[in-house]
Amino acid sequence: MWDTLFNQVEDHFNELVAVRRHLHQHPELSFKEFQTTAYIADYYRQLQIPYQEKVGGNGVVARLVGNYPGKTIALRADFDALPIHDQKEVPYKSLVPGVMHACGHDGHTAILLITAKLLKEIQHQLKGTIVFIHQHAEELTPGGAKSMIAGGALDDVDLVFGTHLWSSAPIGVIQTAPDRFMAGADKFTITIQGQGGHGAMPHETKDAIVIGSQLVTNLQQIISRRLDPLNTAVLTIGKFQAGDSFNIIADQAVLDGTVRTFDPKLQDQIIDEMDTIIKGTCAAYGASYQFDYLKGYPPVINHRQEAQRILEVSKQINEVEQASFVQPSMTAEDFAYYLIEKPGAFFFTGAQIAGNFQPHHHPKFDFDERAMPIAVKVFLKLIQSYQ
Repeated sequence: MWDTLFNQVEDHFNELVAVRRHLHQHPELSFKEFQTTAYIADYYRQLQIPYQEKVGGNGVVARLVGNYPGKTIALRADFDALPIHDQKEVPYKSLVPGVMHACGHDGHTAILLITAKLLKEIQHQLKGTIVFIHQHAEELTPGGAKSMIAGGALDDVDLVFGTHLWSSAPIGVIQTAPDRFMAGADKFTITIQGQGGHGAMPHETKDAIVIGSQLVTNLQQIISRRLDPLNTAVLTIGKFQAGDSFNIIADQAVLDGTVRTFDPKLQDQIIDEMDTIIKGTCAAYGASYQFDYLKGYPPVINHRQEAQRILEVSKQINEVEQASFVQPSMTAEDFAYYLIEKPGAFFFTGAQIAGNFQPHHHPKFDFDERAMPIAVKVFLKLIQSYQ
């Protein structure tokens, strides 16, 4: 039964590609994925697998109940896009200006739908229940995972797994970690209020650009000089806005950035250190400030037993050349919320296009579609391992 099912995965490659490319051409932003939700729901309707729409917002949850008692295992895929203009010159380029799937969520959705289609064929022989969680709004805090959990997505679930197509790793590579896998991600905004004036008379001003520049330098010393070097953390200023003219000294500067950590205590220490440095720097120049800090997704912490299982089943797949534990990534994922609630693990499926690597969230991002059947097979092997 299972051997036949695995052999059928390649027969569904064209459908995997078709589903992925349809979604790629019709992307929708976080919390606005109405047509994508309808597309997913219609797919389950045609499969005759019971489903719920609008779970926690725009989420879809389908449940395939086997004929025999067993564990309830959830598989999750996200489906929102990003506010980025697609610059690829491909037949399946986004048809929505300024919006594209720049992170692989279109592929994640195709993978989960085809996995469901294949498992439906052996429903009468399955033990337990398979839950297919299609999550909206992974890209934008507060994300969709938390609200979907509150909406019942994990009710009666014993284990939860998910994958991310990973353009940093080549085809045939499966990566995960036994515990810490992806960092918690926070966002902050610092607004500096100085005193503007003529560029020829700086002594009469409180230059917000100078203050902001000093602050950028001072904040970097938190990581390099205030934290234990054995602790892992990132503090990045990604945006600095100030000024309107070449000869006018700016009265205001706005700095946006992110903090990445694995330890809540370290997170709180960084926030305290930031507040002290911002206060002191602005006071030295006689400026006022506002510091807004938003705690975002918690870190993705895998459960060791389930992560080990991912490696074991992956090594049984011919197309997988390497399956291994890797060092944690400082990227973030709201899959973290599922793992807080239930045992499970998250893993990367290598999807790099050889000779044409573009990072996630790049306007020319793409992935090797041959990675999708590999991810389907890992999901199927995981389900089989609990039968």
